[in-house]
Amino acid sequence: MTGPQAQARPGDEEVLHAYAGYLEAQRGMSPHSVRAYLADAAQLLTTLPLQAAAAVPTSDLSALDLSALRAWLADQSRRRMARSTLARRSAAARAFTAWAHRTGRLPSDPGLRLLSPRPDVVVPTVLAVGEAATLLDLARTRADDADPAHLRDWAALELLYATGVRVSELVGVDLQDVDLDQRLVKVLGKGDKERLVPFGVPAARAIQAWLGARPALATPRSPEALFLGVRGGRLDVRQVRDVVHQLTALAGVRDLAPHGLRHSAATHLLEGGSDLRSVQEVLGHASLATTQRYTHISSERLRAAFTQAHPRA
Repeated sequence: MTGPQAQARPGDEEVLHAYAGYLEAQRGMSPHSVRAYLADAAQLLTTLPLQAAAAVPTSDLSALDLSALRAWLADQSRRRMARSTLARRSAAARAFTAWAHRTGRLPSDPGLRLLSPRPDVVVPTVLAVGEAATLLDLARTRADDADPAHLRDWAALELLYATGVRVSELVGVDLQDVDLDQRLVKVLGKGDKERLVPFGVPAARAIQAWLGARPALATPRSPEALFLGVRGGRLDVRQVRDVVHQLTALAGVRDLAPHGLRHSAATHLLEGGSDLRSVQEVLGHASLATTQRYTHISSERLRAAFTQAHPRA
């Protein structure tokens, strides 16, 4: 455990190590999420008094009550933390106190009564339908030179936009996860949950073209990954991010990260008449509330179009 130890007091490593094991084994969190939850827990522990009678100074968990949790959040609020950050940290605090109570470290769970601030609704950057078409047309045209890397980039962008998968899910796809006949791809999402996501004919065509060129990048040690880097290893998230930034610049559309294509796919599905539950299933959201933020994008676009076009706007 690296990150939280740097912030924690010397005696808190044991409890944080046990908590990390729970987050990884039972909650199935990604390494990134585990680090974030541990950092918040470590910071919370530093606000507690030390146990006076302990041989090794450790945080006095008996002092972790509702007042302590509220004081911790209030201090961060005074530092002008974003409401979304406060909401995330209150959720992290509730997760920690629930675990501490279940494992006998706390006699009761004060997090049950902790209310979190409602995060501001952040409307993500998305491409218009025409911009998405321009971007993908450019990727397809660039692949006309039969360069294996260009064919891979075209297929990766088509699949990102067609399915709305996370970029981490995209690079984790293996060859056997793709069914070109049924036009389905199996992805491993958050919490190690698998789901099948459909894709359309353009993405299937791009993938088929890439598969014909894939042997040119493969080596005897290459994994069974769908997408390979130029050295034959599995394509990584950073490389996909670089490709998306490069191609959006070449296409002359607004710059965004691979997650922006996920946002765009979700928005365009809703604008095209798909229901929220179906979009939730495609995106792999645990909560429908997460999917509902895309309705804000659709309504904002509708309002902008109305204001521009209606004579009585």
